[in-house]
Amino acid sequence: MTARRIYVANRGEIALRIVEACERLGYETVLGVSAADRETLAARRATRTVVLGAARSQESYLNQQAVIHAAVSTGCDAVHPGYGFLSEKASFARACAENGLIFIGPTPEQLETLGDKLSARAFAQSVGVPVSPGGPTETLEQALALADRIGFPILVKAANGGGGRGMKLVNRAEDLAPAWQVASSEAAAAFGDGTVFLERFVAAAKHIEVQILGDSHGHCVHLGERECTLQFRYQKILEEAPSTALNAEDRLRLHAYALKIGKGLGYQGLGTVEFLYDVQTRDICFLEVNPRVQVEHPVTESVTGVDLVREQILVAFGAALSFRQEDIVLKGHAIELRLTAQDPAQGLRPSPGRLRRWRPAPLGGVRVDSHLYEGYLFPPYYDALMAKLIVSGADRSAALALAVSALSRLEVEGPATNRDLLVKLVNHPDVAANSITTRWLEEKFDEGSLP
Repeated sequence: MTARRIYVANRGEIALRIVEACERLGYETVLGVSAADRETLAARRATRTVVLGAARSQESYLNQQAVIHAAVSTGCDAVHPGYGFLSEKASFARACAENGLIFIGPTPEQLETLGDKLSARAFAQSVGVPVSPGGPTETLEQALALADRIGFPILVKAANGGGGRGMKLVNRAEDLAPAWQVASSEAAAAFGDGTVFLERFVAAAKHIEVQILGDSHGHCVHLGERECTLQFRYQKILEEAPSTALNAEDRLRLHAYALKIGKGLGYQGLGTVEFLYDVQTRDICFLEVNPRVQVEHPVTESVTGVDLVREQILVAFGAALSFRQEDIVLKGHAIELRLTAQDPAQGLRPSPGRLRRWRPAPLGGVRVDSHLYEGYLFPPYYDALMAKLIVSGADRSAALALAVSALSRLEVEGPATNRDLLVKLVNHPDVAANSITTRWLEEKFDEGSLP
């Protein structure tokens, strides 16, 4: 039997993670890279590497035609899109199918439903999952009228996109007009669509998400929740599983809501259903579905023992899930910390450059997902993520203590990093008590005085 061959349509640590999962399955891999990524660890590990184009993402990783051509011409059976880039593009998933390639992810129809936050909100409501008060606004007059009904503060959000782009917090009616216009312009520039909508802002909010996994045989399970409340400008910094903010009743409600969406869609592949949890009222409101593998998937792997990327690949090839819901048992606590090439002294401005020293701490209970090596030139063209440090302990206190040790003993020289910021955060009493909210870091510290 000819070995399966997977085209990896991504870069950085997730590309290496996919290559390693394929190796364990006995599958060959073809990695498409930009001219700037020819010397990455993933390029060294893949069975074969092809250069897609220049360093800019638009000429390489986002060039659908080039990616499809590379996958077909190298005899690949399937394409794994990782996260970001083309991973949530329904047009790309459809192009894969039209060219005889299996897209390792949801169906194009499911991506279309979930790719637009307004249609995702509508679907969630249709299956009985609560959403935050709000809705679409086509004109500024409509936005003002809706804001008056739902009350301030509110968020203006891009219907298509994420990562904080096209999102503005508005506290007063007189600030809505400029925020609405800027958000729409940002959304049009970043995502090619200036559609925005309003959503009531929850001040005492926790960001909690549920990992789901479905197959083509009608099975869909959840693998518990992750809390991703520690953020800066809507970018996650620390993720953990499980959440200590939930009581048993609210945890069951959260999981049930996620499964309503997954089963209602007949969802196939890995997906993450994101919610806001109001710690004062205990209200749970649907945010969105990320229809792909998440950056923070290792914390779920750590507490469940399930290799999510392996399962994602197998179900894409038509296999049924290898476990049932009752087989998922969470053990211990896991925390992921995102090490980035960003300078806290400059408001976390990107800091690319040559990596002179890279020595992760050799500690038990610590997993490091990274594409780095000494001498690597960290490029300026892409995301600032350098590595993910995942620590596991018997409980949250043990995991936090291990996180301090792992970060303190990490040796990294070259680009400025957020390592010292992470150390201060995991040592902060508010983080230790998990009394933070999604806006805690921005409200407690301004850009010039990050801890």
